Formats: sequence, structure tokens, C-alpha cells
Amino acid sequence: MAIGQFKDVENGEIINTLEDLEQPFITSSKQEKVAGREKGDDPDYSLRHGGSIGMVLLSTFVAVCGSFEFGSCVGYSAPVQSSIREDLNFSLAQFSLFGSILTIGAMIGAVSSGRISDFLGRKGAMRLSSGFCIAGWLAIYFSTEALYLDMGRFFTGFGIGIFSYVVPIFIAEIAPKNLRGGLTTLNQLMIVIGSSVSFLIGTVITWRSLALTGLIPCIFLLVGLFFIPESPRWLAKVGCEKDFLVALQKLRGKDADITIEAAEINEYIGTLKTLPKANILELFESKYIRSVIIGVGLMVFQQFVGINGIGFYASETFVAAGLSSGKIGTIAYACIQVPITVIGAMLIDKSGRRPLIMVSATGTFLGCFLAGTSFFLKGHSMLLEWTPILAVGGVLIFISSFSIGMGAVPWLIMSEIFPINVKGVAGSLVVLVNWVGAWLVSYAFNFLMSWSSSGTFYIFSAFSVMTVLFVAKLVPETKGKTLEEIQASINSS
Repeated sequence: MAIGQFKDVENGEIINTLEDLEQPFITSSKQEKVAGREKGDDPDYSLRHGGSIGMVLLSTFVAVCGSFEFGSCVGYSAPVQSSIREDLNFSLAQFSLFGSILTIGAMIGAVSSGRISDFLGRKGAMRLSSGFCIAGWLAIYFSTEALYLDMGRFFTGFGIGIFSYVVPIFIAEIAPKNLRGGLTTLNQLMIVIGSSVSFLIGTVITWRSLALTGLIPCIFLLVGLFFIPESPRWLAKVGCEKDFLVALQKLRGKDADITIEAAEINEYIGTLKTLPKANILELFESKYIRSVIIGVGLMVFQQFVGINGIGFYASETFVAAGLSSGKIGTIAYACIQVPITVIGAMLIDKSGRRPLIMVSATGTFLGCFLAGTSFFLKGHSMLLEWTPILAVGGVLIFISSFSIGMGAVPWLIMSEIFPINVKGVAGSLVVLVNWVGAWLVSYAFNFLMSWSSSGTFYIFSAFSVMTVLFVAKLVPETKGKTLEEIQASINSS
């Protein structure tokens, strides 16, 4: 953390002192500025001055329809693997391509999401994303050959790649700071719910019908966007001052006092314009490299503990372990994700980031080790009556442990460790790494299982151990710290 920096009280971002920036947007005395900041530091200030959160909650509900759609796309392949392969006569390689091409589309969507949301606005980006998802689901529904099926999967991937960026950004930009953390965690929760619902419904309806259910959250989102305001911060950034004030007033309530918050946002936007735009090469300078290592490392380990391989192909994994049908295991997998994710969201600001992710990684190690042992015993014709139980138990322990920490915490830490002037380019790099890892794991999983089922899960368990060591050695605790304090702890380590 450089000397002479402070935290913008509304956004929690690191900005330079006004003196260093030649005070381009100071309109009041220092005494008035201090007084204003004291009011701004009160998280209940606007609520106690005629404010309400009804529109914020409605806007969040509309936005997380995109998160639900994200989960629906991710969860689609697991319950339909056997039926698609039978109906369309797919080989293992063809279905692996179908399952993993989602992540290729998501990579492209995620990389372009920043520019799209800056050009079209947050609402415009969500509309575009919904359009791609709708086109993708319809292509899957009507497909009779691999080309259209893969094209549809790619389109849905591109759509959720945009959603993965714009939904949490939109929620963070509209929420009062005292509610931001809780509302932002709804993004991860709705992803898990969408995935679980897709798992469950996919066990009782055909793969074509399941594709049509993916249209529902998109329709809710497109309709809901007509009733909610655009992000005030984006409006301020593009110079729509009148629309900015109208949107902010609508979000805080018609009788709310928004003067302090509006001033803080304008100050932040003014500061942002004075900062030089960073490029990706600057991330490797000594002052940023530790943050980059932490952000990239967490995303690598999040993917290489095996979540997308295990999740995409859960049903077939249970069958391979000896179950007569993968439906029971798939249903249990789906049902356990949601309550555990809720528990994780409740713990994230109480237990701290480091303990939660280390406990989570320890659990994923245990789950993968048990599943690997199940396949090892089956391969050597030992304790065959126990192998299905060990496999299902291991996978359920894995997904429970992942959901409580490894799923959400890396994204939260990523949002906290980068200074404002490099956050955009650093965020793009980290998201790209995450999706590349997702593609590698989801594409290679079936081939790894063909090579050695036990070895596959033992590899994932080894990455879980490395996650614990990585967090213990390099990742700072960010709970209850300002961004300045986080930067100081990173740079002093």
C-alpha cells in the first residue's frame, strides 16, 4: 500500500490522495469533506434519512436470474450424458467436447465481458448474455447432430461468461455498502441452486426438455430488466449525470437523502479518470506480482481440485463406481449443494477467508481420496460391496466441502486484493485463468477416468493438499480489513 492513499468510503476502492491528483473535483472545504465522509461512513445513513432497500432487492433478484442461468448451463451435462450418447450415437470424445465447449465459450465471454458491459451498460450486457443463452438452448433442443449441439453449448457458454462478470459487478454497484457482501454472495448461491435444479429435473425429463427449462431464467431476466434501474456508477462513468441521480434515487427510495452517496460516487469516478490505464504487462511489476500470484493461484487450485470434471459427469461417475443407476447419487449431489453453500455464505464474514478455504480444501482432499480408494478397490476386486458407498460418500463430501468455501471464497479474495488502477485488467486475467482451468479439467476428465479412475481422484486430492499449503503460505486474511490494510499485508509479506 503506497503512502498517501485512502479508501473510497462508498466503493471500498484504493485511490490516491486528492493532493496528488491536483484536486480536480474538490468543491468544498476540507472541513466539509471530512464531515461528509463521516456521514458516508455510516452504513445506515441513507436508510435513516427516508431510504428503503426494496428496489435494491428487486434489482438483485432480477440480476441473479443470470446466476441461476449460469448454474443451469453448468449442471446440464451431468444428468443427460447417457441419454445424449444413446440418442445421437455420441462417442466418449464427442460428449467430452460437448461438455467442455461450454467453458471455451465462457472464456471468450468472460474476456470480452468488461468491454461489453462498459459499452452497453450492465443491463445491456445482461440482455446480450440472455440472448446468447436463449439461442444456445434452442440450438440444443432442435439439434440432430454434433455440430448444432456443440454450437448451442458454445453460445450458452459465451452467455454465462458475460454473466460471470456482469452480475456480481451490477449487484456490487447498486447495493448499499452495509448490504453489499451479503447480496453479492447470492450470486454464488443462485449458481449452485441453478445447477442443483438442473441436476434434479434432468433425472426425470428428456435432455431436449431440460434444454427448454434453461429458457425460463432468461425470460424472467429480460422482463425484469424493464422494471429496474441501470447501475448508477456506470451512468456516472459515461457522463449521464441526470440519469445517474434518478437511478440512485430510485434504488435508495424516493425520500432518501442521496447527496453524500452521490458526491462520493462522483469523487470516485473523477479519481478513476485521473489514473493511468493499466496493461497486462504492468501486472508483473513487483508491486502487483504478489496479488497476481494469489489471484491466479486460487483460481488454478479451485479448478484443479476437480469441480468441473466431477460436476459435469457426476452421473456416469456413480455408474462407473458400481451403482446400477446414477440418478440416486445425482439427486443427492444436487440436494446437498444448496444448504452447504448457504452455510458457507453465513460463515464467510465470521470465520475469515483463510480458515474457511483451508477447511474446504481439506474436505475436498478427503472426498477425492475416498472416491479414489473406491475405484482402487473395485479395480482390484476388493470389498466390492463397499465401493459404491465409498464413491458416493466421497463425491458428496467433496461437493459439500467445495460449496462451503472453495466455490465462493477465491472470487471474494480476488475482488479484494487488487488496487483499483489494475483491477480491470487483473480481473480479466484471473477470470480467463479460471475458465481455461475449467476447460482443461472438464475436457480431460473422461479421458483421465479411462486411464485410471482411482488415479484421477488421487490427482485431485493432491491438488487439494497443495491448496492448503498455498493458502497457508501466501494468502493473507482479508476479513475486516480495508483495502489499504490488505495491500499493506500483501506488500509487506
